Amino acid sequence: MNALELSALAMSYRGGDGSRLDVLSGVDLVVRRGEMVAIVGASGAGKSTLLHCAGALERPTGGRVLIAGSDIAWMKDEAVTALRNRAVGFVFQFHHLLRDFSALENVMMPLRIGGAEPRRAHSRAEELLARVGLAGRMHHRPAELSGGEQQRCAVARALATDPTIVLADEPSGNLDHQNAELLHDLFAQVTRDLELAVVIATHNRSLAARADRVLLLADGRLTETGAREAMV
Repeated sequence: MNALELSALAMSYRGGDGSRLDVLSGVDLVVRRGEMVAIVGASGAGKSTLLHCAGALERPTGGRVLIAGSDIAWMKDEAVTALRNRAVGFVFQFHHLLRDFSALENVMMPLRIGGAEPRRAHSRAEELLARVGLAGRMHHRPAELSGGEQQRCAVARALATDPTIVLADEPSGNLDHQNAELLHDLFAQVTRDLELAVVIATHNRSLAARADRVLLLADGRLTETGAREAMV
């Protein structure tokens, strides 16, 4: 079973004057477990929209989205929400950690929302924070963590429910070179070690170069290309 399948995916919006803006126009994509795919393209090309549709944050205006074999087109909103919470992890450019909670509590949050009992959620969060190099920082609040540490905590949170796929939108966009490289290495490692499907929208050449495939989003469609050619 493929982790993610997009078929003829289309997304349009209505402008203030009533005109239609086509952002995605027939996107096809299949991502397998254990594979990291980088999506590159100009700002405004629709990379974030593509990730939102792929992760069931938005319903597309056309085409199909299958997450872990489930076609969301035939699912009610409550079922889509349950699937998204269980099978999809998100990492954004800004970490969106809850500032009044520790790193450990932030990572526990998706598990507790999903109904996991406290001991299991605590154990899982400790395991994941150790994996991302934050074993000694798990009781610190976000403001007490560096930018790189905050983003690695966000990765741990995205992994909390053992998702099938992780979607990341410019995850290293606000980090310095050293912390960005640590984050890039982390994505490559968890993709391999946990056999995740990972799709990352990025402008970063170094991150794109770590991907198994690099796809260019332009004119609403994806085409396969090399990292160097895509980002000149």
